[in-house]
Amino acid sequence: MGRVAKLSPKEELEAIRERLEKVIADYYTSTGTHVTAIPWLSMAMTTAPVAPMAHIYEPSLCICVRGRKKVLIGKDFIHYDQNNYFISCIEMPTIISIAKASPKVPYIGIAIRLDLEILRSIIAEMEISGTPVEHSEPAIAIRPVTASLLDPILRLATLASENKDISIMAPLLQREIFYRLLSGPSGDRLRQFAQFGSQTNRVSKAVSWIRENFQKKLSIEDLAKMAHMGVSTFHRHFSEVTTMSPIQYQKHLRLHEARRLMITQNLDAATSAIQVGYESVTQFNREYRRLFGQPPATDKKKIMNSDAPSADSVV
Repeated sequence: MGRVAKLSPKEELEAIRERLEKVIADYYTSTGTHVTAIPWLSMAMTTAPVAPMAHIYEPSLCICVRGRKKVLIGKDFIHYDQNNYFISCIEMPTIISIAKASPKVPYIGIAIRLDLEILRSIIAEMEISGTPVEHSEPAIAIRPVTASLLDPILRLATLASENKDISIMAPLLQREIFYRLLSGPSGDRLRQFAQFGSQTNRVSKAVSWIRENFQKKLSIEDLAKMAHMGVSTFHRHFSEVTTMSPIQYQKHLRLHEARRLMITQNLDAATSAIQVGYESVTQFNREYRRLFGQPPATDKKKIMNSDAPSADSVV
């Protein structure tokens, strides 16, 4: 018998990616985001470009199996494609877009929600020790995809598509994927977010409070106390994590939610503005236009009359 030629790392990665693409494309014949039988796993496919749309990322690992995505975070643009994965350690308001997608060459993506408790248990088993660093890591990062990471993701997608043995196998694959993340270039970042008492973990608690209470007035002093930091130190670490100030982060959450209310509940701009915490509709209109590029009513009409995919169709 002849010897089987060993694949190079690049060839191995491409072979796994092609199999993953086929699993998703064969199982999900319709476009949009599909919540699978595994509650923390989503898959998406779109056959048309996606214009810039508001999207709030959960703490998650996202991979473009096929295609390329553009993400606006604060004032910074980042791009990632099938050669990289996108990781968000907190809920982040963003604007996303996809320039190229068609029925012949669709965009295909997969997202896995992160679980801090499981990450902490794996970190404990890895027996990683060290002194917490003084700076905070950004919540979002782009890192190279490897075969060792994509292989358990392929097995997870196959498991979801076959819809059997999920209760036994899914938790094992989840831990394997998280272990690969912790062992790779995102490991330090994830450990900082998961580690109780770290600067980044303390900031993330304040971020969670804003996310749950974005309609309320912010007290920077109270948020700093929540993070056990001085006000100036808190401001610095918050900006390092989110690329925004606390006020800007709240503003983005309010505007994203107002846009969602206008579209999903057919509310007018003034009603949406009040519901998300604005006291001045004029200020709301001004800030909405600055973020989304056009006045609320114009933006709503454009979205409601469009057949283009929404941001929720592209994980």
